[in-house]
Amino acid sequence: MDLGNYSTITEFILLGLSANPHVQAALFVLFLGIYLLTIMGNLMLLLVIRIDFHLHTPMYFFLSHLSFVDICFSSVTVPKMLENLLSQKKTISVEGCLAQVFFVFVAAGTEACLLSAMAYDRYAAICHPLLYGQIMSKQLYMQLVWGSWGLGFLDALINIFLAVKMVFCKAQIIPHYSCEMPSLLSLSCSDISSNLIALLCSTLLHGLGTFLLVLSYTRIIATILSISSTLGRSKAFSTCSSHLIAVTLYYGSGLLRHLMPNSGAPLELIFSVQYTVVTPMLNPLIYSLKNKEVKAALARTLEKYLQHIRC
Repeated sequence: MDLGNYSTITEFILLGLSANPHVQAALFVLFLGIYLLTIMGNLMLLLVIRIDFHLHTPMYFFLSHLSFVDICFSSVTVPKMLENLLSQKKTISVEGCLAQVFFVFVAAGTEACLLSAMAYDRYAAICHPLLYGQIMSKQLYMQLVWGSWGLGFLDALINIFLAVKMVFCKAQIIPHYSCEMPSLLSLSCSDISSNLIALLCSTLLHGLGTFLLVLSYTRIIATILSISSTLGRSKAFSTCSSHLIAVTLYYGSGLLRHLMPNSGAPLELIFSVQYTVVTPMLNPLIYSLKNKEVKAALARTLEKYLQHIRC
């Protein structure tokens, strides 16, 4: 991509979460801990799903890709945030900022599509248990996963292709800890109508995913409530409660963030931290602690590891 038409601006200033040096030091320790937990938790989940044949099902195939996306999502923003928390010069190059926007689009779009696909999987498992094997065939769940990645990359390519044509000649300050498309649009002095249309289409695409999630869980809840046995209702709800929590955290904070004006307000930054930093850390914990199959697989994996050490 030719970046020669970017006027004289070659870098942006990220204001971050705080200008207080003592607060920055505390935030560095906090977010370093969150990042390490995110990497270790998601890698552990990937490993357990890979080596335990009891988890070789469509649901856990989706979950393994969700864990990989969460590692990527966190790695796009957190390392740069940690660097800026320790640095006096809190800058990012134009190219680096565009790269960050691109990978945020990929990770966020893919995760949204994966969560929708996982909701459909839970719908098929609970509402049509006898036909689940036919509905969720290997061909279908493979198409849903790779389709999620494809839509994430396509969404990112379209938006970034239009973004590289923007001319930046206004203030270089981004009132945020990372680069997001709304922040770049407010800094451009060129025509951004096509960028706004592309961003609107992306929002509608994710909105459609939200609609599918709501529709699936409406049917799931109705089916669970219709089960006469208390034990049956509890078992059915336990199979989708983890996913429901993950969906609520991701979509709730993500939608609230993008419905707010791009001003760098504390509440806006909190929602951004929630869906880009905290949720990728919480997902493996949610699926480990709320899911009996994952807990049993973790116990089996740990037992095999201890036996290997003794031998």
